[in-house]
Amino acid sequence: MPAAVRSYALLARFDRPIGWWLLFWPCAFGVALAGGLPERWDLLLWLLLGAIAMRGAGCVYNDIIDRDLDARVARTATRPIASGAVSRRAATLWMLALCLVGLLTLWQLPPLAQLVALASLVPVALYPFMKRITWWPQAWLGLVFSWGAMVGWFAIAGGGGMTLVWLYLGTIAWVVGYDTIYALQDVEDDALVGIRSSARALGGQVRGGVGLCYAAALGCWALALWQVRPDPLVLIALLPAAIQLTGQLVTLDPESGDDALAKFRSNRFAGLLIFAAMLVVGRSA
Repeated sequence: MPAAVRSYALLARFDRPIGWWLLFWPCAFGVALAGGLPERWDLLLWLLLGAIAMRGAGCVYNDIIDRDLDARVARTATRPIASGAVSRRAATLWMLALCLVGLLTLWQLPPLAQLVALASLVPVALYPFMKRITWWPQAWLGLVFSWGAMVGWFAIAGGGGMTLVWLYLGTIAWVVGYDTIYALQDVEDDALVGIRSSARALGGQVRGGVGLCYAAALGCWALALWQVRPDPLVLIALLPAAIQLTGQLVTLDPESGDDALAKFRSNRFAGLLIFAAMLVVGRSA
């Protein structure tokens, strides 16, 4: 890309698709478990577009708020706003342009799902401040990144219920687990500048903490599947995802930033396996 365009692409993290995959998968979980596939495959494409645009807008907003902190952390000091490559005004205009793309997805949803999607703007706006006031900003990110499960579910089912509750809670636990792994990359720099994270809070118990998150996620998802079809066989659908998440945990090296990043990125595949479980059970109900 030309240099002028490249800075904006980097600002929206278009070079790191793992973020929008992780934002998209919960949307797909909701659509699949509600029984919307394959009939509403087009909705998945709209939700994917929305995930790409709104993840980009969220990154821009986060970088505007965190520009001073980013400049003091080695991994983030080269980000376009922190480094001065993009001004705050230009970044704000870019964020608004991405939000307009997100509106295209919003218009494809039924009214109730639209309201649910719009309600996510409040926790999204508050997220950048969580690392300043709590040791568990990953828990807030879980609320935000799991929101799509509710949007996808309401777009198909039109109502809530315990299935959605367990689906949402399980996805939150999954997000807290994988983002704690992600935070391992910055533990030393975060300690120097005073940024809080679950990785710092857990210290030497980080593997156990992530293990509890993943176990809670699998348990909640199992309850969600059971609500749709109370048959012991449906639990087998989660077995591939359980194996993948366990593999992350067993082989995790908390002292290696490169390994932490690799394990974090592997959740794109974990999301696919979870989606497959939701699809199988949602179609069989």
